[in-house]
Amino acid sequence: MITATDLKKGMVIELEGQLYAILDFQHIKMGRGSAQVRLKMKDVRAGHITERTFQSGEKFNQVQIELSDAQYLYRDSDFYYFMDTKSFEQIALTSEQLGDNFKKYLREGMTLIISRHGDKAVGVEMPLTVELKVADTGPSFKGNTAQSGTKPAKLETGIMVQVPFFISVGDVIRVDTRTGSYIERA
Repeated sequence: MITATDLKKGMVIELEGQLYAILDFQHIKMGRGSAQVRLKMKDVRAGHITERTFQSGEKFNQVQIELSDAQYLYRDSDFYYFMDTKSFEQIALTSEQLGDNFKKYLREGMTLIISRHGDKAVGVEMPLTVELKVADTGPSFKGNTAQSGTKPAKLETGIMVQVPFFISVGDVIRVDTRTGSYIERA
């Protein structure tokens, strides 16, 4: 058991039968009365974010999450299949467990980090950047530089990204998965 004042950003706790990762933590001391702790938490399984306030003396169960590398294999109608790179165990995750942001960057053979609680997979962590091939974009002209502007490009996974004019079809580019923006040519 861990008290509310001992919580830190990044910890995972169990609350009302659900697992929550702590995104933000504020210790609030009022003029009178006891101190309070305001938590911004993300539901590990469902993915939604919630904010709650607790008294400083409340206790929580701290949960240990195991992280392991996994390779994305393929998608079946409702499930996305991954393979643990150490045990070669296949893990199936639903579309809801992955979230919309992950699906648009997934490519077969890609290595990700799977988080588990006990023997059950509860989520996936995407790398900060991914390398994707440009499938379609406007023409490139000699003399265009990185500072001259941008044009839309469709990548191999189907997402659209603004890229500099000098990028052409077939180029491999690095994309930031948090913002969905072009970083550099790979």
